[in-house]
Amino acid sequence: MTFDIYAAYRAHLTDDQMSPPLAGILALAEMIKNSDAGTMFELTKELKDAAEALKKQATNPIGLSAGCDLFVAFTTLFPHDSAQSFSDLRNQLVQHGEKYVEEALTYRQKIAQLSLAFIKDDSIILTHSYSRVVMQTLLHAHQTKRISVYVTEARPRGLGVKTYENLTSAGIPCTIVLDSAVAYVMDKVDFCLVGSEAVVESGGLINAVGSNQIAVIAKAANKPFYALAESYKFHRSFPLNTYDLPTHTETTLALPRPMQRPMGLTARPSVMPRKNVPPSETATPNSVVDFTPTTMSIEQMSRNPQVDYTRPDLISLVFSDVGSLTPEGVSQYLVGMFAG
Repeated sequence: MTFDIYAAYRAHLTDDQMSPPLAGILALAEMIKNSDAGTMFELTKELKDAAEALKKQATNPIGLSAGCDLFVAFTTLFPHDSAQSFSDLRNQLVQHGEKYVEEALTYRQKIAQLSLAFIKDDSIILTHSYSRVVMQTLLHAHQTKRISVYVTEARPRGLGVKTYENLTSAGIPCTIVLDSAVAYVMDKVDFCLVGSEAVVESGGLINAVGSNQIAVIAKAANKPFYALAESYKFHRSFPLNTYDLPTHTETTLALPRPMQRPMGLTARPSVMPRKNVPPSETATPNSVVDFTPTTMSIEQMSRNPQVDYTRPDLISLVFSDVGSLTPEGVSQYLVGMFAG
């Protein structure tokens, strides 16, 4: 039976602590167990093909790509004795992959401890969407310091609500902020703290859509913008802007084609005047009117991006398990990591 690597990947993701890069590494390690390759050349080719197939099936392959590329590079550079049997070599690769994932799950705690020195008593922090490493950092800081948190709602998935519920249940004062109210709240915060899908070779950040606008506003307000990223999310790619990301397609935020009208007909107004409006529905500038908020359709939401790209000049520091790095430092670390 042919090994289904995407099914293996999805199965590993059912663990709430497992991020896409680590799930990708475990899926590739599982593929090695099921491989019929008889040489290292054949195994490496199978790994690369499986990684590409996995990326194509994933709706958001960015973080997954970082993990797959890391494991393929590790496999390619893995030292082995020429007298060693190929079966033993394969077992070692699997064991090293599984051991790395086990160790990598501790990286969030390392980042939380490293970040603690930058979080002062009575800090007011703005975060975005939901991030496991950000959650662990805030909960760790709450043990010894007084902090308060603003969290964006993070449309369209609304994951800011999950962050809000977890923080308030831990006793941390937290308020949800409309995505459109980030500039409004920026003067109240001491710094911004966001997670990451990936940190690329330029030192730029790929994260949940809305991160870029938070960074732009923070820069204008002279507030630090910190990114938290485990080193397995360091990705050797070099996008110049959001449109270079693999998640961007021609339909992303594309304008619809104008409707054709028969000759001689004029366009109808988009909003028709209402007649005989009851007095209860007439609003004065200072009155409060009950209304039902409109919602976006599934098709409209699908046209919006899931992630965006934040330029390195907007990022103050990247906190990682390998240290607190400037964006330039991330680039240097990546070169060394893939150079063996």
